[in-house]
Amino acid sequence: MKQEQSLLQIIAGNSGRFIGLVLLIVLAFALAYLAEKIAAKKDLKEGRKTEGILTPRKMAIIGVFSAISFVLMLIEFPLPIAPSFYKFDFSDIPALIVGFAAGPFAGVMVEFIKVTLNVLIQGTTSAFVGEIANFVIGASFVMVASIVYRFKRTRKTALIGCILATLCIAFIGASLNAFFMIPAYALMFGGVENILKAGTEIYPFVDNLFTFCLFCVAPFNLIKGIVHSAVTFLIYKQISPILKAEPMLVAKKKTAEADA
Repeated sequence: MKQEQSLLQIIAGNSGRFIGLVLLIVLAFALAYLAEKIAAKKDLKEGRKTEGILTPRKMAIIGVFSAISFVLMLIEFPLPIAPSFYKFDFSDIPALIVGFAAGPFAGVMVEFIKVTLNVLIQGTTSAFVGEIANFVIGASFVMVASIVYRFKRTRKTALIGCILATLCIAFIGASLNAFFMIPAYALMFGGVENILKAGTEIYPFVDNLFTFCLFCVAPFNLIKGIVHSAVTFLIYKQISPILKAEPMLVAKKKTAEADA
């Protein structure tokens, strides 16, 4: 009961930041949905078949990859370039794969379900600020890369999308930390000075919020985006036929031709 009261007090103390992050969740889904609709209209104009935003095939993929993403989220570790409370994990890779295979909205759904499962099972120590920020950064990465790929499905556009997405999360991650996460954590854990001190221990020239975000947070997210993009490129081609049900379609076509 005391823990619940403490959590409510933390949320109340960070109500403005909390509401701002919730609005970013809504914005992420809205942008992904809008991109899907625009891409579908483009496909129809060019004579290509389109698939609904949430078909049974896509929902099955979302369910499986959300579970994988949640498990990967539990396997986390610090990087030497950032304070130890920034944890690196591979949980955005399944979401990016889904974004490429089933569209940006499906990829964002994987990010949302992953974070929701984490909160339900492990709880929160940050009044949901850390978990929501994790979703916003992950969804930004997946959404930018998959939107670029959705409009032109080539290896080149996938690479361009991943590069843009990596730059995007470096900027968004630093901005979220500067305006939302660090001020919120400062209220919970004894002031901004304690957080900046962790950065100064790595880089002596880090002495304010700007240099902390520039030299600790931004490089951390750059590395995260590069690694996740590289791993996705290595495995996506091998599993994409399964995700797109191409073998099944080929088998049905051969059966129809044989019957004819």
